[in-house]
Amino acid sequence: MKGYTRMAKLANIAKLSTRITILSHLIIPFVVVPSSASFSDNNGGLLFRSDNNNNLREFDYFVLALQWPPTYCSNTLNCCKSNGCCRRSGPPRQFTIHGLWSNYNDGSWPSCCSDTDFDEKQISTLRKALDENWPTLTCGSIPTCHGHNGSFYAHEWEKHGTCSASVTPDEYNYFLTTLNLYFKYNVTDVLSEAGYTPSNSEKYPLGGVITSIENAFHTSPLIVCSGDAIQEIRLCFYKDFKTRDCVVTNGVENNDGSSESSCPKYVSLPAYVSPGQRTGITLSHVETQ
Repeated sequence: MKGYTRMAKLANIAKLSTRITILSHLIIPFVVVPSSASFSDNNGGLLFRSDNNNNLREFDYFVLALQWPPTYCSNTLNCCKSNGCCRRSGPPRQFTIHGLWSNYNDGSWPSCCSDTDFDEKQISTLRKALDENWPTLTCGSIPTCHGHNGSFYAHEWEKHGTCSASVTPDEYNYFLTTLNLYFKYNVTDVLSEAGYTPSNSEKYPLGGVITSIENAFHTSPLIVCSGDAIQEIRLCFYKDFKTRDCVVTNGVENNDGSSESSCPKYVSLPAYVSPGQRTGITLSHVETQ
């Protein structure tokens, strides 16, 4: 009888173990990323943290932030080799990438979702395309998530890229996906074809700029200005990268400190002016990315 009881207990333990194993397989896809992903924590899990205390929340949509270099570079005083504003030919004459950010529908966002440092080697084959289309527009190092300073790419990956792990599961995938979106949704060409070209004398209706992008991409963008100068254009996407309208959070700051109500009714798309010829373009404070 004792032997029978012992066998019954072992059988129950085996059944419980089987249930636990099945349950763990059901949970893993939601909380554990592939072992090859460089951003996993020590237990292979994904840690979500948010500036707005949205712990353990999956993000809702992507923001592709595109910056207009002549506006950013108008206040450049110091040059260095890494600063795209300091190229002999001047800064890029097309919108360049600021970042691909994961956001929540309520206007908040996750950030710094992993404890793993950025690894430059993982994007070595993309560096030429990144330097051309996602240049750093400042000198010096930039704060990252782990209490030290690093490159522009380290900042973007650690702060934003790690939080979209369910869609872009490693550094290479994150940067390649962002480049592909940038090439597919060419804002510079759309504006040029609509007659909105760089000028230090022309002012364009903000509504016209927005409409030209809506007609081309079937999405309502967000426009960020410094004074009357367009500083950024942001496009929004569902997690399958189909376009969607950007969330308007009136009176609420974006995740770089800027406000969506920062543009007047008529805006400029300034051409680059060299340091010796500048006249009164003053940048508002925007997070160094």
